[in-house]
This record gives sequence, C-alpha cells and structure tokens, in this order.
Amino acid sequence: MSPVSTAGSRAIYDALKASGVRLMSALPETWLVHLIRMAEDDPEMTLVRLAKEEEGVGISAGAHLAGVKSAMLMQNHGCLASINGIVSCAQLYHIPLLMLISYRGDFGERDPWQTEGGGVTEDVLRALRIPFSSLDRLDQVAPRIAKAQTLALSANKPVALLLCRDLMWEEA
Repeated sequence: MSPVSTAGSRAIYDALKASGVRLMSALPETWLVHLIRMAEDDPEMTLVRLAKEEEGVGISAGAHLAGVKSAMLMQNHGCLASINGIVSCAQLYHIPLLMLISYRGDFGERDPWQTEGGGVTEDVLRALRIPFSSLDRLDQVAPRIAKAQTLALSANKPVALLLCRDLMWEEA
C-alpha cells in the first residue's frame, strides 16, 4: 500500500474538476501518483504526460488559447526547472497558469535529494511575484483551489498551490 494519501489526492482532483479544469499535465512523481491515475482514468479529463516540466507551460498556454482550463502538476524541483517557460511565456504573455506543486523537502522530508529544492521553492515563487498558498489540510483544498483558479484567470498570471506533506502523505 502506498503511503500517498488517496483522500488528499481525491479532494484535490475533485476540486480541480469543480473549478472547470479539463486538462492536466504531469511527469510521474511519487506524491502525484493518484492524481495522475485519476486523470488518466477520467474520460472527461485530458492528461498530457510530459518529458520535462517546462513543456507543461506551453501545454497550458495552448489550452488557455483554446478556451480550456488546465492545471500543471509537478514537484517543486520541476517548478524550478520550469522557470524559463513560466517567465518567458506565462508571465510575458499573461497566461493564467494553475500550478500544483508537490512541496518536497519541507519539514519531515526523509529523502536528502529533495531537501535543497524544498528550501528555495517559496523564495523563488516570491522572487517571481507568483502568488502561492499551501494545502496541508483537507478542508482547505476545495476553497483554495477555487480561489487560486479565480486569481489565475482574473489576473492572467501564474498561481501556485504547494501540496504539503500533511495533506499528501499518510505516515505509517
């Protein structure tokens, strides 16, 4: 049994669908495994599997231009790897970009290779003037996803939600 929370993943997925998201892009990542599977199994959702996270910026930009609401699923290291696309496409051309970022490397992280990215994620988002909020409790998920989607669309800019350990991981 995977320690990734099915309840947290289901709440996120249902909130994304309720806010009109019909296209998701993602790379395989441990905390995102259930979200990716839910999107893959849902005939109303298009899942675009990426070779690298930055491709998701272009996918979301194209979806926006086609009138389709989208969400990018990525790990915080993937967000860091996507900065060029975020700045030179989404920010430059005022593209709404809903990013759900598995917030690896924060308190409780056991994998040493995750710790550095986690330590700079919030600072990088602030430096890029990308509004962000954390999701660490089930009762926050639906309202914060709806509000993040509203801001991304009204401001035509990237917005990030950090998927925290307390929501995404069930400690054994």
